[in-house]
Amino acid sequence: MGTTDDAKNKAEELKGRGKEAAGSLTDDQDLKNEGKGDKAQAQGKQKISEAADAVKGKVDDVKDKLTGH
Repeated sequence: MGTTDDAKNKAEELKGRGKEAAGSLTDDQDLKNEGKGDKAQAQGKQKISEAADAVKGKVDDVKDKLTGH
């Protein structure tokens, strides 16, 4: 994971926010719901990325302790 994935997730979240706002302005409930879904999906991906990074950090800590680095 990393900053590239973080940037993609943020871009997807912003796209979802834009759709949601456009749906609100035009009273298009389908577009608004699609935007909410896009936003939620991007936020979920971000949480998974953060969890994977945390696990990798813990694995690296254990590896360092075992190898003495």
